[in-house]
Amino acid sequence: MRSSIESLKHALPTSHQLVLQSIYTGEVEEPQPLLNPRPPGPALRFVVAGLLLRDGLVLICQRRPDQPMALQWEFPGGKIEQGESPEQALFRELQEELGISATIGPRVTHIRHNYRHGGAVDLQFFSIPSFKGELENKIFHQFKWVKLEELPDYEFLAADRGLIRDLAAGKLL
Repeated sequence: MRSSIESLKHALPTSHQLVLQSIYTGEVEEPQPLLNPRPPGPALRFVVAGLLLRDGLVLICQRRPDQPMALQWEFPGGKIEQGESPEQALFRELQEELGISATIGPRVTHIRHNYRHGGAVDLQFFSIPSFKGELENKIFHQFKWVKLEELPDYEFLAADRGLIRDLAAGKLL
């Protein structure tokens, strides 16, 4: 059969030869994967953080020198694990990081941030109006209570900086 198709193909004009070849080979060639010209986006991490408030002050935490983004300030919290709600994740993270049982209040804001060197974070901030237990520093270089208007004086993670401006200006709490 192939020889009869080959002889027919040579008797046809070039444009018809291409059509015949695509009809003939279309059923026997392996399908080719579609190429996506856009590179994949940065990995997205889903994270929660708590705004612990006490007597007009908010708790901030400084990352350790051996961590990525060393010695920058952040709010306590962490990754949302598979099957957890944001509130469940934050309750767990505050127990692990600070040794407290927190009352998770309403969500204050929701931010998506792409870091310059790759990676992205989907970050939800919740107010923490109260907690039980004594604060215990389990993972940070240090933590401290500061006035909201003093927040811009600290070097925060890039994803937090818009929130820091809004908190200092009294826009959110």
